[in-house]
Amino acid sequence: MRHLFLNGPVQNGPFTFDTRPGKAVGIRLAAALNAILGLPPAPHLWNTVTLAGDLRHRQAEGPMIPRQRFEADLIAAKYTSGQSPAGGILTDTDAEVANLALEMIENNLRAGTLTIGRETVPTCRACGHTTDTGSHPCNACGCTDTQERTGLHLVAELARDRPVLDRSDIHASHRQQPKHLQHTAGNVAERLILSRTGDHGIDLSPLGLNGLVLDPRVGIHATVLAAARRREADTAVMTITENAANHIAAHGQHFREHEGTRLQYALHGHLPYDHTASLQPLHEAYRATQEVRDGFEAWFLPLFSLRTKHVTGPDQLPALFKHFMRAHLAKPVALDEAAFEAVQRSVSAGDTEWITNKQALANVMTARETAPPAAASA
Repeated sequence: MRHLFLNGPVQNGPFTFDTRPGKAVGIRLAAALNAILGLPPAPHLWNTVTLAGDLRHRQAEGPMIPRQRFEADLIAAKYTSGQSPAGGILTDTDAEVANLALEMIENNLRAGTLTIGRETVPTCRACGHTTDTGSHPCNACGCTDTQERTGLHLVAELARDRPVLDRSDIHASHRQQPKHLQHTAGNVAERLILSRTGDHGIDLSPLGLNGLVLDPRVGIHATVLAAARRREADTAVMTITENAANHIAAHGQHFREHEGTRLQYALHGHLPYDHTASLQPLHEAYRATQEVRDGFEAWFLPLFSLRTKHVTGPDQLPALFKHFMRAHLAKPVALDEAAFEAVQRSVSAGDTEWITNKQALANVMTARETAPPAAASA
């Protein structure tokens, strides 16, 4: 398997996909692209290592339950009627993710790109949580009294022979390379501390870093690579917003390749799901069935977000729906195999022009309708 698209792990906050479908854009986009390539559904990836999650767990009413169970229950509630995704679920603290992360850390330690050494970091005097510099209240307990504490930490040295993010790290055609992101992603310190305090995370005690967990920005990369290794993919393509990529790219610099599998970012934009009800007059004008409406919202809009990269405005929805319906009405009875293979090559190359080409999109719609059930339901 050459490429496998996987969502950038979704933060496991207090929401459901029914109430906030914008959280599912990366998941829906990965599913649509994998289906075009004829791949089975990929697992949905979840980011559970957050300070907000620590606080939710501590403050939950009723008897305290183990954190893994707490996170699993919260994830299960995201899906309608408790139905798990066809490709399964993988979180950033599952055993296979933790094992892979430790493998990569050990490889980097041997290569000298990571080190373990004594570092002095700002720490909350009340609860011991690692904090930012300055007089900001501790995010864990609200205390404003900090102290400098020296101890062993895992440290990354940024590579000097290449930028934090270069063209090979982005899954996009030559014309769609995000030059601004490639510049801003490198605006970080030359030495990054990758270990931190936390109630939940990948335990670093096997490395002698007792009481510390791996920075979740690294864990996100390990989660994607673990899912790719499970499916024996050569390239794991993480669907992610530009802002999120800017936030995690430096921490993932030494964690984007392992044993022949590499990770790339496929950037997508935000979608105005809160405004899709405004399309009701067009739904009626085109006599669009519920199945067609669902296809527009859950399949086409995520694909379009891959082309726009930033924010799709509510005012763009009518034109997008009309484009979608024109393609829907132009669907060929029989699939044009050569044209569909051209779209597959575009998907693998990161070219998105086919999405706004009515004939190409119509042909992909025909392929989607005639695909095996597992791929069609992705």
